[in-house]
Amino acid sequence: MSEPIVFPPLMSGLAVTGPIDPFDTACAKAAMGCDAGLIVYNLAPNMMTAAMVFAPEVPLASAMAMLPTCGIGFQNALGALAPPEVAVHLEWNGALRVNGARCGRFRVMASDTDPASSPDWLVVGVAIPLWPASDNPGETPDATALYAEGCSDVEAPALLEAWARHTLNWINRWEHDGPRPLHEEWRGLAHDVGEAVTQNGKTGTFMGVDEDFGMLLRDADGTTQLIPLTTLLETP
Repeated sequence: MSEPIVFPPLMSGLAVTGPIDPFDTACAKAAMGCDAGLIVYNLAPNMMTAAMVFAPEVPLASAMAMLPTCGIGFQNALGALAPPEVAVHLEWNGALRVNGARCGRFRVMASDTDPASSPDWLVVGVAIPLWPASDNPGETPDATALYAEGCSDVEAPALLEAWARHTLNWINRWEHDGPRPLHEEWRGLAHDVGEAVTQNGKTGTFMGVDEDFGMLLRDADGTTQLIPLTTLLETP
């Protein structure tokens, strides 16, 4: 019998199986008023999916920091469990990069889309492929899976537990110390800063982020546009 998954204090787990999507389940539970800190997860043989419920007490524009917070928590967790040569980076839009190739993504939904309002709930979900979808990796050179990148000894339950612990640590730092430590950590992990990117139909040089992690995109004319992180919100 496998060992039970242990979450840190103030967090609890709910396992789902088969085709059930933890993100959809977490959003439904949040809408019904479940406690913050619930982690819904589905540990399939080839995919790890999970979602974390938050109850923000700040406007949505600030609460969206939980998206990069969860990404940093995952990078820290995998960094502690994987071989040291495995590199993990974060795209602004929630995608994850392992050794340069895309390997899963984060997504986010909230009860309200008004950046100035405090939402009743916010859910951040993650999906990480463990095994490649194809036996021929050359078919998708920009996509990979965790176990194809030297992480075959990283067990999904241990990774889930570590993600919860490291994410909670960064939530506490964000609450006590403000956004500065989060920004400093994220800058060291961000993918494509200083490079040409296309986001929300706009192309330019990714210059970094503002205080609320909005993308600063400089176009060919030298004009810098702000793309708020709230534009990544999914709608029910």
